[in-house]
Amino acid sequence: MRGGEAEQALIARAKAGDRSAYERLLEPAVRSATRLAFAMLHDRSEAEDAFQESALKAWRRIANLGVDRPFQPWFIGIVANQCRETRRGRWWRLIRVPDVAAPEPVDVTEAWLDGEELRRAVGHLPHDQRVAVLLHFHLDMPLSDVALALGLSVPGVKTRINRALKRLRPAMDVAGVKVDG
Repeated sequence: MRGGEAEQALIARAKAGDRSAYERLLEPAVRSATRLAFAMLHDRSEAEDAFQESALKAWRRIANLGVDRPFQPWFIGIVANQCRETRRGRWWRLIRVPDVAAPEPVDVTEAWLDGEELRRAVGHLPHDQRVAVLLHFHLDMPLSDVALALGLSVPGVKTRINRALKRLRPAMDVAGVKVDG
């Protein structure tokens, strides 16, 4: 059985209530899903909670996974939505302790290379643009998988990413990073 056929067989078994088949589907998605959750929430505990909640939601909704659709992009979409719900949630706003500002580095380029400036700029993007950028660039997902995860067309994903890159350009210009286009 080829990879896609094997996955579809696992999906069929999971839809029939086979928990071990579902766990086998979930295994390859764990790393990407938790990386996305941490990149979206910037808190390890919140990211773990978002992943766990997403895994439960996906198990309850496995019947909604369309025929011949791959599992991982579908699941990553659930994780992205769970992160959005977490950030919108009442407890996130009430209990969230703001990060203590780090001292400003002497060299702005050094901050850019360390990634702090980029993380801050990405964090200020609207959710729909941020998740598209993180899925494509941070998780190295192909545009077609990002489109599946977000329920968009590939051109729709490209539009979100292009809009995000336009918003990120000023931060990159400040750091002296050359952006083509």
